[in-house]
Amino acid sequence: MRIIPAIDIIEGKCVRLTQGDYNQKKIYNENPLEVAKQFEAAGFRFLHLVDLDGAKAKKVINLKVLEQIASQTTLHIDFGGGVQSDEDLQKVFDAGAKQITAGSIAVRNPELVQKWIAKLGAERIILGADVRNEKIAVSGWQEVASQSIWDFLDFYEKKGIQYVICTDVSKDGLLQGTATSLYQKILQKSSSLKLIASGGVASLQDIEALQNIGVEGVIIGKAIYEGKISLQALKIFC
Repeated sequence: MRIIPAIDIIEGKCVRLTQGDYNQKKIYNENPLEVAKQFEAAGFRFLHLVDLDGAKAKKVINLKVLEQIASQTTLHIDFGGGVQSDEDLQKVFDAGAKQITAGSIAVRNPELVQKWIAKLGAERIILGADVRNEKIAVSGWQEVASQSIWDFLDFYEKKGIQYVICTDVSKDGLLQGTATSLYQKILQKSSSLKLIASGGVASLQDIEALQNIGVEGVIIGKAIYEGKISLQALKIFC
């Protein structure tokens, strides 16, 4: 199972939100590169990098942060937030991302995302399935679409998607545990998907529970920044 530390960016700074609320923002470090280097030094190989400004603006904003981290670390970066066009996609890959997470665009323009999957291969496109009450949330979680998580996953699984990052927005940033039952249900319904759990991880026990149900990876953010889980302790899962 992959442990994937997260860096969320607003105005070039490393932040975390609570339940996707931009008004509940906490700045943890004004230098995201410094944070990424700490993750690399601790032995981690993957990084989930999210442009929260971009998610809200529907275009990539914090490209320079991606360029800095990609050029000055060896981390395998998946990038999300504001990738809404072929141009955005090219910019992000040119800047050093290894994968992109297609969230809002996968809801609004499935034809475009299907084209990306066909052109680049399913291993480079991660489906971002952000959920509120089993409905898909978009635009940095500011809006909830009418589409259910089940229809959304079924559609893209048939189109060949392999990787899915699923975040239960109601859990995110609260440090009160993960949506393990939701993830278990997803894995039971969609055995071919490589599911990456995100949101709510607060302890090693949460990670163990996710490992036991068979997720591909776990994204961890606030628990690291708040000192609930040390980087050293996470190494047992790597």
